[in-house]
Amino acid sequence: MKAKLAVSAFIAPPGKTIDLKKWPTRVPDICRSKTAYEDLMESQVAGLSRLQDLLYASNQFAVLLIFQALDAAGKDSAIRHVMSGVNPQGCQVFSFKHPSEAELQHDFLWRTTRDLPERGRIGIFNRSYYEEVLIARVHPEILRSEGVPSLAAPEDKTWRHRYQSITNLERHLDRNGLKILKFFLHISPEEQRRRLLERIDQPEKNWKFSAADVQERAYWKPYMKAYGQCITATSSHQAPWHIVPADEKKTTHLIVSRIVLNLLESLPMQYPKVSAQRSQELQALRALLERDGRSGAALTGHGQPKKP
Repeated sequence: MKAKLAVSAFIAPPGKTIDLKKWPTRVPDICRSKTAYEDLMESQVAGLSRLQDLLYASNQFAVLLIFQALDAAGKDSAIRHVMSGVNPQGCQVFSFKHPSEAELQHDFLWRTTRDLPERGRIGIFNRSYYEEVLIARVHPEILRSEGVPSLAAPEDKTWRHRYQSITNLERHLDRNGLKILKFFLHISPEEQRRRLLERIDQPEKNWKFSAADVQERAYWKPYMKAYGQCITATSSHQAPWHIVPADEKKTTHLIVSRIVLNLLESLPMQYPKVSAQRSQELQALRALLERDGRSGAALTGHGQPKKP
């Protein structure tokens, strides 16, 4: 039996002030070799696959995974690797870019809450409603374009109100069976620079590169401040933030998959119980199938015996 990866150190403690300069972007290698990494990752992905099936069958809970990070921190890679063994029919990924004109006519939570997962499913937000207290805070012109009445209030009050709206929403969702995990992939400016250069130097990655990625690096300190204040205000017992070191992608994948697996293992799920009447029906159908096997009757498209 493989040892269980400890991930509690990456939880942002609710009620505590978060200073991201004190949180690591890299930790010692969890696995000593590529084979050990592959074995552990395979084990955790297999566990996710098994429990996703149970999540769908029990139809009591839903799970929402929120990924936030600066550019090139590896959100797409983490989602792809961690969810590689999950049935696509029970999982949906939504990416949120700049809001459309129609979306700007609604409250800031509207465009994302439309895509919350239903019971039995896993939803993944690649960026989320948290953009409204992150990029909109670093770039006030985005907030002004939304035309919200709270702009007449002091700026700090605007953000405080948004934090309250978010935490109230997440508390409501948790009470109704939607469990939320939030991941901030914490990358260093040096590693981000290396990955952006890689996107330029490798032709197959050119499509990923945007000049805006370089422009946004000038706002590194304001983003770190915005993320720190956001995580401080919105990490809760119901919907905790996890600050995941992102300088080494394999480590990131192992940590994220273990956190998701821990959540699924904690849910009181079971397969639906079969009634006595249904059990009798199944046994009757089983007997019919056994008779078909003994008779050797091969059936074609519409259940008719094949002609000799």
